[in-house]
Amino acid sequence: MKLSRLFAFTLASSIAAFSLGFGQDPSQTDASKAGPDFALQGEYEGSATLNSGAKKFGAQVIAKGDGKFMIKLHSGGLPGQAGFDPAVKPMLLSATTKDGKVEITGKDMSGNIQNGKLNIKDNMKLELAMSKVERTSPTLGKTPPQGAVVLFDGKNADEWNNGKLVEGNLLNNGITSKKKFNNFTLHMEFRLPYMPKASGQGRGNSGLYLQDRYEVQILDSFGLEGKNNECGGIYTQYEPSVNACFPPLVWQTYDVEYVAAKFDESGKKIAPAEATIYHNGIKIHDKIKFKGSTGGGKPETKEAGPFQLQNHGNPVYFRNIWVLESK
Repeated sequence: MKLSRLFAFTLASSIAAFSLGFGQDPSQTDASKAGPDFALQGEYEGSATLNSGAKKFGAQVIAKGDGKFMIKLHSGGLPGQAGFDPAVKPMLLSATTKDGKVEITGKDMSGNIQNGKLNIKDNMKLELAMSKVERTSPTLGKTPPQGAVVLFDGKNADEWNNGKLVEGNLLNNGITSKKKFNNFTLHMEFRLPYMPKASGQGRGNSGLYLQDRYEVQILDSFGLEGKNNECGGIYTQYEPSVNACFPPLVWQTYDVEYVAAKFDESGKKIAPAEATIYHNGIKIHDKIKFKGSTGGGKPETKEAGPFQLQNHGNPVYFRNIWVLESK
């Protein structure tokens, strides 16, 4: 997010917080206190028998607050799974809690969510029973290799300017690394807050800045389209190939392979910075070439640069951050 727009979003967040009640925090970082809608939100999967045979389906249930939900039904499975095709548009449904029951409605479709099951029927005799699943990134908890620079291991925040421990062993945002880097492989883990009544750039916003120049967006984009200003996007430049965002309060990973821009002796850029990025173990950018620094980023130079974990007023927290430098 461009820093010049930070005030406007901060003001909007403050107004939203006030509308929910004086002194009440609209975000939640504790799943045990997140309420019944949070328990229903998440990912579901199942299969149905069609004329062509068994077909796998995946569903994303996104909480919108006050017992209301948006549902994306994906043919072929959940985003990033084998069989998922990002070019196939999902079916959009809605659900509402009434008298303690969650009823699903959509064009020629109906159903419900109860007891960890999502059930859907249509007027063509499709019957789909889906079970709730909790996916985990395959790189979660990845151990730093020999020679890696550990920037955060939960013990202290000494490697960061303005770094602080939060919730005992997590890292805050609004900070920059004290060390600077050129070419590297980065591993980091982040957790988005649960903010069902927020939307767009006001819903779990932060950002990972590479060399403090190029922003990899961090945002609660679970179930969204996967734009360049959503989770995994290179702000204003590139959309992720797949929206691999997990639901809020689920730990997620970024793994970045980065090559710095090159400059000649006069300081002219002769090769752009390049990156391959994995979100939750799914390759979402393959050797993309940055078109210049992104909004709020520092100017491009031949000098090494730090990491920035952006503050956008939301409790996005981090853990297990390490860097392996390369030539």
